[in-house]
Amino acid sequence: MLVVGQIGKPHGIRGEVSVVVRTDEPEERFTVGSVFITEVPRDRRVSTGPAGTPAPGARFEVPKQLTLEQIRWHQGRGIALFEGIYDRNVAEAMRGVLLQVDSSELTPPDDPDEFHDHQLIGLRVESLDGVELGTVQRIDHAPSSDLIVLAKSAGGTALIPFVTAMVPTVDIAGGRVVVDLPEGLLDL
Repeated sequence: MLVVGQIGKPHGIRGEVSVVVRTDEPEERFTVGSVFITEVPRDRRVSTGPAGTPAPGARFEVPKQLTLEQIRWHQGRGIALFEGIYDRNVAEAMRGVLLQVDSSELTPPDDPDEFHDHQLIGLRVESLDGVELGTVQRIDHAPSSDLIVLAKSAGGTALIPFVTAMVPTVDIAGGRVVVDLPEGLLDL
């Protein structure tokens, strides 16, 4: 699965929500009728299942899929309405839910220096001299640059800025990412 967005706070009273875009191709991913597979972040205490207006004191269940009914763009964020989500309380209960698409249905990027997150997850990370440092756990998309979340071989995690100076080689076919890191970066 490829995360392409995350539901933010409600917008208005009719179920619209802001959507934080996590894709370089929002105009392709967020079109009317697009279907997204939902994922509830681990820190949330809701489960997936059929949608409905939560009754007072009842536990809300996030639907397994959401279909985009309408979207408009405002200051880099989408304001979206999903089928079946027509109430501010339900929209509030959706806050933080990740929107995903099936990565097997995506066409590979045309640019050889561009990658989909799912292509990188699980790749071996090694230094210029071939020392294995760990594996790519995930890619975090920060405002200034993307970050490789490294699951270190010795345990724990570290963040590596995904910039050419620190990540000179990405070898998908070879199953590895070669990094050139400043002293102590992995100790932070």
